[in-house]
Amino acid sequence: MASSRERLNQTLNHIEPEEVVVDMGATPITGINANALDRLRKALGLEERKVKINEPLQLLGEVEEDVRQALHLDCVEISTGMNMFGFSNEGRKPWTMQSGLEVDVPAAFHTTVDGTGRTYLYPQGDLSVPPSGMMPKGGFFFDNITRGNIEFDEDTNSAKEDFKDDFSVITEKQLKELERQCSYYYSNTEYGIVYSGAIASIGDFAIVPGPSVKHPKGIRNLPDFMMAHHICPDYIHEVFEMQVETGLKNAELIRQACGDKIQAVYISGTDFGTQNGPFMSLDSFREFYKPYYKRINDWVHKNTNWKTFYHTCGAVMSFLPDFYEAGMDILNPVQLSAKGMDGKKLKEDWGDKFVFWGGGIDTQHTLPFGTPEEVYREVTQRLELFSKGGGFVFNTTHNIQSPTSAENMMAMFQAVRDFKNRR
Repeated sequence: MASSRERLNQTLNHIEPEEVVVDMGATPITGINANALDRLRKALGLEERKVKINEPLQLLGEVEEDVRQALHLDCVEISTGMNMFGFSNEGRKPWTMQSGLEVDVPAAFHTTVDGTGRTYLYPQGDLSVPPSGMMPKGGFFFDNITRGNIEFDEDTNSAKEDFKDDFSVITEKQLKELERQCSYYYSNTEYGIVYSGAIASIGDFAIVPGPSVKHPKGIRNLPDFMMAHHICPDYIHEVFEMQVETGLKNAELIRQACGDKIQAVYISGTDFGTQNGPFMSLDSFREFYKPYYKRINDWVHKNTNWKTFYHTCGAVMSFLPDFYEAGMDILNPVQLSAKGMDGKKLKEDWGDKFVFWGGGIDTQHTLPFGTPEEVYREVTQRLELFSKGGGFVFNTTHNIQSPTSAENMMAMFQAVRDFKNRR
């Protein structure tokens, strides 16, 4: 039987593999909340140990080797180890989540709690500056705190000055760590290898507020940022140009460190759809986003064998022709619960053009709140729909959320195993 790496390669090239490729945890938008991961580990009968937080914003848990083996997962992530709050995941210390679960967090993960029970997280782990993340009492993850200028003056503000600290080139230390991870997984395992750090999340709502920046300036409020596309378009183009230039430099460094050992590279997590429709018009996408994405994708396709991975939630059916023209290879999370996102039409019209990475089960409704029987049935239906002809990596529709029961997660993976065994 082909290895996980070989089957991922077949899948990425729209060749149907012997078994469907399965991912959990290879990117920050195909992972699992720490609370859910702890329940899953217990249900699998694995060694008791603290879950390691590797993505602080969403409080995602690191999917370790024993979980990969138990669930027959096919993909691993490689990363620089830097997170969205601008500090490294190096070092470990205990921290208690609001659920009461004790986990391991990075050494620079520093929080405070106010009188109402809100938990605050700090940029670069610096407690001397205002916090950039907040989790309400009873919450499951952090939300960005909007900081920066309250008013915008087009005559005095410069995007290059305002966003100069937001986008950084990979350091030599980070590059060595990336090279180490890539070489280890390539030489010692058969996993498919995914670079999980978003190279150029242009306009990503998770990035715009500047969670990693100690003193953000400029347009950081999300409604104002979207309005700026029309009021001061040159400002937005300046931000995106900076982001793409940095992204291209980093892509070259990643290529030098890992070459084509990497199979897929996470480019952007910018959402273009809501539950009921697009975030913006196609004209806006074509003016502000498509040219920059095309530059990145063209570079990747010219200089590597990587496939470009894009995350966008919501109703994006009308964007697919432009996504394809921009050179996007992989679409995630394939949110069939959004308006107009018909799975059969997606597969028939676009299944030979995009790899659908995700969409294996609804994480808004079925997985967290359905019965195990409903979970099993939906997973089986999605596998039957998307796996034909290749071009499908099984994953949930976005990360597995905190309230998800062990019974439902086990039903999901049982459905995957049974589907494989029937083939």
